[in-house]
Amino acid sequence: MAKYVCDILYVHQDKVDSIRKAMEADGLLYRMSNIFQVLRDPTRLRIILALDLEELCVCDIAALTGLSQSTVSHHLQSLRQLDLVNYRREGKMAIYSLADKHVSAMITIARDHAGESNRA
Repeated sequence: MAKYVCDILYVHQDKVDSIRKAMEADGLLYRMSNIFQVLRDPTRLRIILALDLEELCVCDIAALTGLSQSTVSHHLQSLRQLDLVNYRREGKMAIYSLADKHVSAMITIARDHAGESNRA
C-alpha cells in the first residue's frame, strides 16, 4: 500500500484551491453525479445504448429490454429529467432519441474505455 501514497506530506494548495473552485461551480459536480448515478442502472444504460443507434418508440424499447411499457416509461422519465433523452409525439406514439451529441459522445467514450479495460 505504501507505494500508492506520497512519502512526504506536502499539499500544493494553489492546485487544490483551483480545482475545488472549478468543481463547485454552479452545482456542476452535483449534476454530473446525477448523470452517472442514472446511467449506473443497466436497464437505463441499455436504453441509452439503443437510442445511440436509432430513435425508438416506447413499445420498441419495451420489446428490446423485455420490460413493460410502464417500467420503460419510468426509466425514460429519469433520463428525460437529466436531459439525456428527448421525445416527440407521432400520432399515438412517443418516439425517443438521445438529447444531443454530448450524450452520444459520452456513451462512445465509455464504450471505448470499457473495451480497452477488457484488453488490459
